[in-house]
Amino acid sequence: MLLDACVPSRLAGELPDHEVRTAPQMGWADLDDGPLLDAMAERFDVLVTVDKSLPKQQRIDDRPLAIVVLRPKTNRLADLLPHVSRLRAVLENARPGQVFEISG
Repeated sequence: MLLDACVPSRLAGELPDHEVRTAPQMGWADLDDGPLLDAMAERFDVLVTVDKSLPKQQRIDDRPLAIVVLRPKTNRLADLLPHVSRLRAVLENARPGQVFEISG
């Protein structure tokens, strides 16, 4: 799974059952959404982001990955932590071309 550049890298520590990399680790921190999704193809199966506009601006259904959009109050780790249990559940069932939003 790839954490988008807008997601704190420390979130990876909350997902020990998954192989997690970050966009900055991959050298992709400055890529716009389309090029980022293209770069991810064949390397990652899920993108976790807080960019709620990404699914509206990019065609996802024909891509070989799923998108999980977290909708916390801010993108600080403290605001993301309450969403981790739902994120873990979504990751168990995520399939290519699907988009999931986790809010509340």
